[in-house]
Amino acid sequence: MDTEEDNRGYRWETEYEKTWEAIRETEDGLIEPVVNDLVNRAKRKRMAGRKNLRLGMMRHLFIVVDMSSAMTQTDLRPNRLKCTTKVLELFVNEFLDENPISHLAITMTRNKRAEKLTELSANVKSHLDAIHKLSETPCLGEPSLQNALELAMKTLKHMPAHTSKEVLILMASLTTCDPNDINQTIESLCQQNIRCSVIGLAAEIRICRFLAKKTKGIYDVVLDESHYKELLFQHMDPPASTLTESSLMRMGFPTYMNEGRTHASMCVCHLNNNTNFSTSGYLCPQCHSKYCELPVECQVCGLTLVSPAHLARSYHHLFPVDMYKEVTPEESINGQCYGCNKEMVSNGGAQCEQCQHMFCIDCDVFIHETLHLCPGCVTTQ
Repeated sequence: MDTEEDNRGYRWETEYEKTWEAIRETEDGLIEPVVNDLVNRAKRKRMAGRKNLRLGMMRHLFIVVDMSSAMTQTDLRPNRLKCTTKVLELFVNEFLDENPISHLAITMTRNKRAEKLTELSANVKSHLDAIHKLSETPCLGEPSLQNALELAMKTLKHMPAHTSKEVLILMASLTTCDPNDINQTIESLCQQNIRCSVIGLAAEIRICRFLAKKTKGIYDVVLDESHYKELLFQHMDPPASTLTESSLMRMGFPTYMNEGRTHASMCVCHLNNNTNFSTSGYLCPQCHSKYCELPVECQVCGLTLVSPAHLARSYHHLFPVDMYKEVTPEESINGQCYGCNKEMVSNGGAQCEQCQHMFCIDCDVFIHETLHLCPGCVTTQ
């Protein structure tokens, strides 16, 4: 018997949640949430896997969205397409905030073709507009993994060697329709040092597993909506830098010209569509070309233009905070967290090996993912 929920594209089974798994009973008989603790412990375990790695500051990331007919399935609420666009909006905002001198591009694949939606840029508004249009785009035919990879490789192969070149594929279909031998494309990706990762929305696919392994990427399959977001957000931090030695690169710090200080002119980044004719903008210190936003690579002289604030916010990728030593529940039960001043409960904690201060699991994750400095080490210097 059809219901109103069926007509909206999802069924009552998809609304079912195991709420009893989100709580636990303490020794005192109190009920407390367990979800955040489990999530933070999983994050800490993931951070420990990349202990003291030197990360890249500049990233060029292509996000490939599968827009085939498989995206209409309702195993993710309300369907795969709506769930994907929702988590993508959150990811784009966080990605460009955590990686201010990095660039992002969005492409889609359907009907055996690949189409670029946005160019490589740090413009959050253009990416979010493309994602909104994507949610209203019909899902048709089969995807073409090879065409999507070739489209991304055409742009990424021209990026300098000191940058991180990455492709992230959100794959909903169990098949791919490719015009040629995809193994040759994978070999070309390896030669260009392009890292490909795949998040599967259905089941594991052998070619996706092979692609991620060959290019030193990550391959995962989602379980539910929250797991989908967690898998996507693990690509927030840049991968380990492939450079064995530090290299110098030229950067420009342009000055901002306010309204009325110069004659009205067109910025270089909007020359094609003639939509930004103004007297304000950032002037390249080398060729004096005007741009409306930073960071950007000057299209005239090729100089990388950034602001000092962007560079300072990306500095923590070069020298990340050392991982704390895990403390057993017996050692932490009578202690106090140096970060939030709360009593250390029976969940255990972590201890900085430099300043010897102890932190709870929540503060440990916050320090390594958001703060990027140890409060104990800073206050004792």
